[in-house]
Amino acid sequence: MSYDLGAVVPLSTTVKDGTGAPANAGNMTLTITLPDNTTTVVDPVAPASTGVYRYGYPAVQAGRHQVRWLATGANATADTDVFNVRPPAPPMLFSLADAKKKLDIPATSTADDAELREFIEATTFAVEYFVGPVARRTVQQVVTGNRDALVLHTTPVIALTSVTAVQSWQMAIDLADLDVDTNTGVVRRNDSLCFPVGDYRLVYTAGRQLVPANVELAGKLILQHLWRTNFGAARGPSVSDDFLATEQVPGFGYAIPNRALQLLQADRDFGGFA
Repeated sequence: MSYDLGAVVPLSTTVKDGTGAPANAGNMTLTITLPDNTTTVVDPVAPASTGVYRYGYPAVQAGRHQVRWLATGANATADTDVFNVRPPAPPMLFSLADAKKKLDIPATSTADDAELREFIEATTFAVEYFVGPVARRTVQQVVTGNRDALVLHTTPVIALTSVTAVQSWQMAIDLADLDVDTNTGVVRRNDSLCFPVGDYRLVYTAGRQLVPANVELAGKLILQHLWRTNFGAARGPSVSDDFLATEQVPGFGYAIPNRALQLLQADRDFGGFA
């Protein structure tokens, strides 16, 4: 499960004795390894009840975290786990409210909100596989100068926000002297000069200022298709239902329904430069 940055992540483990009954450990230590490879150590962790240990960890970094419980002394054991923390602005093609409306989930029902948000994020990446970035995100890219034009690898580009020389001896570049083709990602100088020698770190915003209706609807159809897999046989046996998880789109497996793929055709990103 993924958690929001700043949320308190509920962590727990259970210790049992040789008979399988819950039992306290001699000592319990919790170690959390953060995405930047630093660690948070809680020692000791007191049992919340016999054999049950809990700890609420306030997430301070986005990314994958590793968890290790280590019980020593009586009833010695170990337990490992992982959890993910979302970035402050995770890529989401549409809102949680829009997803609920498409799935006929009442707005007042919140039991599936956490899982549904993960489905929305996964759907967003599925759509972007076909049409390129849709949700806004900040991208950093190092490019080499000594040429007439630079090419940004993530398009479309909304805005180029900074250009920084990597080496201290390099010539600075003023953003006002640059022109960006937002569709192709080609950056040229508007003073007819070449880019100076050296490497430059470019920071820019990629994505779409306006999401086309066909792209958003295709995403909702993919979400609906994936969400139905939660219900297994409860979907019913109708072979006419083109959202069945057993309906394969040639070349794409079972996750993308045909009607969604057809909606995305006009915006397909076949990418690349010769």
